[in-house]
Amino acid sequence: MRLWSIHPKYLDAKGLVALWREGLLAQNVLLEKTKGYKNHPQLLRFKQTLDPQAAIGTYLHAVVDEADRRGYKLHREKIVNSNSSINLPVNSGQVQYEFEHLLNKLKIRDIKRYNKLHSIKKVEIHPIFEEVLGKIEAWEII
Repeated sequence: MRLWSIHPKYLDAKGLVALWREGLLAQNVLLEKTKGYKNHPQLLRFKQTLDPQAAIGTYLHAVVDEADRRGYKLHREKIVNSNSSINLPVNSGQVQYEFEHLLNKLKIRDIKRYNKLHSIKKVEIHPIFEEVLGKIEAWEII
């Protein structure tokens, strides 16, 4: 499971659809509708909020917004709860790590997108996050 901290606009089609599926899985875990993935490290930052279900729903809204922008049809009604005032911190080191991780994936599966993105210096983050100075998050599996 990868719940990207970087803005969904950077993902290729395969990555965006995978993010949607994984976000829905995360939502089901936080709704206690599944037994698997309960302790997945990617869920920690959502679990640490006052309302984890609203946090993941807010996260998913930005994913659907990006899909809409591209003309993809994801089902927004699958999002159970959200709260647009939720902001979560993300370390600057995490953002850089994830962007490099994505570039490595794109180098293999979408070279055109890689060529378009590889020279970006200031990476935009997912709208739910607020970037703070710091290293790669402790929950990240490297």
